[in-house]
Amino acid sequence: MSLIPATILTGFLGSGKTTLLKRILTEAHGQKIAVIENEFGEENIDSDILVSDTQEQIIQMSNGCVCCTIREDLRTTLQDLAEKKRKGELDFDRVVIETTGLADPGPVAQTFFMDDEVAESYLLDAILTLVDAKHAPEQLNERQEARRQVGFADQIFISKSDLVSADALHALSHRLQHMNPRAPRHIAHFGEMDIKNVLDLHGFNLNATLDIDPDFLGANAHDHGHVHGPDCGHPSHAQEAHHGHHHHVDDDVKSFVFKSERPFDPGKLEDFLGAIVNIYGPRMLRYKGVLYMQGSERKVIFQGVHQLMGSDLGPRWAENEVKSSKLVFIGIDLPKDILLQGMEQSLV
Repeated sequence: MSLIPATILTGFLGSGKTTLLKRILTEAHGQKIAVIENEFGEENIDSDILVSDTQEQIIQMSNGCVCCTIREDLRTTLQDLAEKKRKGELDFDRVVIETTGLADPGPVAQTFFMDDEVAESYLLDAILTLVDAKHAPEQLNERQEARRQVGFADQIFISKSDLVSADALHALSHRLQHMNPRAPRHIAHFGEMDIKNVLDLHGFNLNATLDIDPDFLGANAHDHGHVHGPDCGHPSHAQEAHHGHHHHVDDDVKSFVFKSERPFDPGKLEDFLGAIVNIYGPRMLRYKGVLYMQGSERKVIFQGVHQLMGSDLGPRWAENEVKSSKLVFIGIDLPKDILLQGMEQSLV
């Protein structure tokens, strides 16, 4: 049986996760989706879909989707669903896990790597984070859970954008980009969005390309913050120069990038990363990169979540390609200088 793709849907209280989920479940994409709802959530997918007082844990819906609430832990629920699929008792193509608004997606993501039984049945596809345009500035200022959810995201959806001005939306987009430059940002009107931005994103696929906005790496890194959407309200760059540097908010979730055209010494790099993850692992949300390693004709694709990291051989370096390493680190109060200096010292 091929691996079942899994998507984690996260976002702070009231950001619109349930609206998006209903949209995913009712959209005509022809896929049968099993939704795992965290029962301690602040909102259930409303009673038409999930009857909360039923003894039945799994509910089959008319379009072939399946819903279940977690009464034990996530591992057991995932194993249970995979088992039912193997036996032909349930038919579904993929799983979406909706976390509670206060959840840290890290441990949920780690379940897919640390638990052998889960890893044998599932493939983690991506973490999607919803951000409520109206309340996000305050939530990001005051709640670390909200900042962590942004740091973990492979894709960010901004909801309730119609409730704020174009300038406020631009400032928020800009701030989110500084916190997590690898997650594209999209406007979601009442959960409406292109299903291709939701499923099969391969955010945890080691062979996926490293998606970092190229402008983020440029010299004028404060000149961006574009969101994709029908009405982005993207101010002109002349205006932008006037509004200037929105990122005076000093978030503890930050990202930075390491780049070099010199190759890494594999032994030194492994020692350094091992030591760093040992000390700062809990604060390292996501880190990912394409590495140029001494002695390898192929790119090395590297990524991690908290203390878990892994690497894989990517494609061969093309004949005329400039060999270089590019890594992005996203974390909470990470010591940028120590990390950059350690990476530098791990080069040949």
